[in-house]
Amino acid sequence: MITKISGQLLTLTNDTATLCIPPFEYEVSIPEYTRRHLQAEISKSISLHTIHYIEGNAAQGSRLTPKLVGFLSTIEREFFDLFCSVDGVGAKKALRAMVRPVQDIAIMIEQQDAKGLSTLPGIGAATAEKVIATLRRKMARFALLVRRELPGAEVQKSGVVEETYQALLVLGHNEADARRLIEQSLASGQKFKDTEAMIQAIYQRQAGKN
Repeated sequence: MITKISGQLLTLTNDTATLCIPPFEYEVSIPEYTRRHLQAEISKSISLHTIHYIEGNAAQGSRLTPKLVGFLSTIEREFFDLFCSVDGVGAKKALRAMVRPVQDIAIMIEQQDAKGLSTLPGIGAATAEKVIATLRRKMARFALLVRRELPGAEVQKSGVVEETYQALLVLGHNEADARRLIEQSLASGQKFKDTEAMIQAIYQRQAGKN
């Protein structure tokens, strides 16, 4: 399976990017949010984190077509994979819906904002409720996703952020407060080897403000 593809960005359409990797050219399906970030990268070398899916339904006699889907980061690819798992969503609808940053969509799911979710392309009220019911408890690491240009983003990969978030909830913080405390810690640029170190830093910072 191709999990990452790097090459010269030749063209962009509303939902695809074509990369040149001699002697081949690859067409990669992309969500709108990714397309906007790539607009200024035409003719430049780029990398996309990819996942395969098969478009079509053999049971209904339609043609099965393999598709390569690309994202700016592994965390976006992981979110897409989860989004597709919701009954009634699937790859095509998930791609169409991803017009906003993953963090924004994850926060809407976590906060059970069905109205906000239903404004995403292809996601009506009924589907929004299904998404919330299926994914709400799985959104912590995505809702806490720090913008890629901020320091501390690599901590996300270790699971420290998600574990700290769950620990703060157990300690009595609400979801919004836990998320705010963690984002402040990551934005400081400090590195945390484990959950204990991150929680200690959070409470030291809080104590310093009092």
